[in-house]
Amino acid sequence: MAVFIDDPTVPEARGGDEAKPADNVPALVELLRNRSYAEIRQRMYDSAPGSPWWTACRSELDLRNGQQAAEASLAMSRASEKMRASVQHFEQLADTLREATNDVADLLRGTKEAGRRLEIAVYVTIGVTLVQFFNLIFEVFRRR
Repeated sequence: MAVFIDDPTVPEARGGDEAKPADNVPALVELLRNRSYAEIRQRMYDSAPGSPWWTACRSELDLRNGQQAAEASLAMSRASEKMRASVQHFEQLADTLREATNDVADLLRGTKEAGRRLEIAVYVTIGVTLVQFFNLIFEVFRRR
């Protein structure tokens, strides 16, 4: 087993001290605080399951994984809140668009009705013009 910590406070580094493995774990966890994830995993794989080093490595990895899960949960919560706000904004935009579409449809209906009235007015104007034209022709032939 390769020792990567040369610290006299580490129980494993001191040769003559016979402490219980459970007493060593908190001190080993403290030593692992500043180590990389890969280094801790390698130390864990190099140690026998149930040994103080294995337990300390497992504890530190569980702690880091828990912290990452908490950070991810917080980020998801923030993203969810932003999405909720975006959905509300889109709903407001959809309502505004629906109202604008209804307004345009009402304007088109009004334009259609005005177009029909204009069409009738044009037919009446053409009819009156034709009647006056025939009347003019009749007057011209009557004077002859």
